[in-house]
Amino acid sequence: MFLLFFVLFLNSGLQAQDPRLAQQYFNDGEYEKAASLYQSMYQKNPGNDNFFSRYLDCLMLLKRYEECENIVRTEINKRPKEVSLYATYGNLLINRNQPEKAEKQFNEAIDKLGPDVSVIHRLANVFIQNARYDLAIKTYEKGEKILKPQAYFTYNLADLYRRKGDIETMVRYLLDGIENNSVQLMSVQSLLIAYLSPEQYQILTEQIYQRLEKNPEAIPEAELLQWALTQMKEYAGALRQAKALDRKLKENGTRVYNLAMAAAVDNDLRTAIDGFNYIKEAGPSGSYYHDANRQVLACRRRMIVDQNDYKTQDLLSLETDYQNYKNEFGSNYLSASLLIEYAELEARYLNNLPKAISILLEVVNSNYIEMHLKAQAKLDLADYYLISGERWEASLLYSQVDKDFKEDELGEMARFRNARLSYFAGDFSWAQEQFSILKRATSKLISNDAIDLSVFIQDNLNQDTTGESLMLYSQAELKVFQNQYDSALVKLNQIPFTDPDSKYLEDDVWFLEARIYNHQKKTELAIQKYELILEKHKEEIRADNSLYELAKIYDYQLNNKEKSKELYEKLFVDFSNSVLAVEARKRYRILRGDKVQ
Repeated sequence: MFLLFFVLFLNSGLQAQDPRLAQQYFNDGEYEKAASLYQSMYQKNPGNDNFFSRYLDCLMLLKRYEECENIVRTEINKRPKEVSLYATYGNLLINRNQPEKAEKQFNEAIDKLGPDVSVIHRLANVFIQNARYDLAIKTYEKGEKILKPQAYFTYNLADLYRRKGDIETMVRYLLDGIENNSVQLMSVQSLLIAYLSPEQYQILTEQIYQRLEKNPEAIPEAELLQWALTQMKEYAGALRQAKALDRKLKENGTRVYNLAMAAAVDNDLRTAIDGFNYIKEAGPSGSYYHDANRQVLACRRRMIVDQNDYKTQDLLSLETDYQNYKNEFGSNYLSASLLIEYAELEARYLNNLPKAISILLEVVNSNYIEMHLKAQAKLDLADYYLISGERWEASLLYSQVDKDFKEDELGEMARFRNARLSYFAGDFSWAQEQFSILKRATSKLISNDAIDLSVFIQDNLNQDTTGESLMLYSQAELKVFQNQYDSALVKLNQIPFTDPDSKYLEDDVWFLEARIYNHQKKTELAIQKYELILEKHKEEIRADNSLYELAKIYDYQLNNKEKSKELYEKLFVDFSNSVLAVEARKRYRILRGDKVQ
């Protein structure tokens, strides 16, 4: 008994090795050995089409055409209903340069096709393997006619037209599949992401619009249109679809909120605000009401702070919205971060320091706000005291946060701002010493800023031991910090560039002037200064920052996307080690139209 079991086990193991060995022979080009094994395996397994197909491949490669033809014809006689054999015979005749006979076999295969899904797929696959896409299409088209109940091969047909490069027909079949429920919407999206170029999404949207004109209530098509417009970065159009779907499906704003968030991430802030306002208008009972309120404020703030895209009325309108939010939601752990931003608006843009300080004191003195947020409020409060000219009050608050969060990033930020205060005051040696220590800060942003200022002070003191020009420059920076832009320009004009000891500050002065002009909406003057730096000081420390700021001006303020894209690319190519290179590359890809996954 044991011996019998051992023999059976050994035999099964050898049989399992045969396909692998045959494939290895085939891969190595040893077609005689492979043919012998495949012939043996097929004779033992006459229903295995893979062994049969591989056996024929070997014979063809060995140019044993007559033997191959005899085997196929014999197999057809055995299995006359297996229509894929006629296609195989046709492929053989093509290789023997008999196209007319081959065409007859191909047509016979399709003519004999019966209502069996698996047979239809097998025949189509034989055609596909030999790149005979039109015949595969005819196979599936006949399959749709003869199958009862009705079956659809829309996905297969779409894929075949893709292989032929006929994108319009591919899209038509995919939309047919959505309409007749033979293809899932997510499957269609996956295929489109893989195979449509950015320009070809226009084909998709045009066809969807045509269908929606005939059937405005078609939900899947409308969902696909919203998705396609999102891929094209046409968020305003996508939002219109999202709103319509939200109303039809009674989704309580989920779809609109998600789209508005995507628009915000892609910096289409006006569309994002439109979406969040739609949710706000639905009232406080909605699931996203509070989040939408916050996001509207966040997007409007970004338009001001990040994109410098605002008028005075925008500032006043945002102020009203912040106050309304505060009135509705109060001062608590949920609203604290927005109250800090509200104070920033008052202090830095509306020049209302008393109100900014009052808002932050409310946060700092609250019993319901988390300690880290309170500390952040203290840091900003110290900044506003410094803007007011209360240097010692500012230093005291910085020191408190430093003491309370010694090992935290907040503590590092407090030490950085205290050192910057000393720099503003002209105590360069102490400030430089503190910045040198902060080079090792855990926060990369703080570390980089500390390195820049440490090197800046050291280089300037080495050039000008009196420190007079550096004093004027630091005073100008303080004036900018205090929103006193005209006074800052006066200070900068006092730096004597004709003096060789001050010439080295030229790019720094131009950079600060450019920032001032941009804040004052003197865009052309800002551009001129940034371009001067790139022309005359392209190897200096301000070059990458100037390039980035210049790109942002063309991007957000002048809406010249091609020019901004060119500048972003120059930044991450020419200044690949810059800390700004990552952000530049990210924005470049968005402007280039990379697909949204």
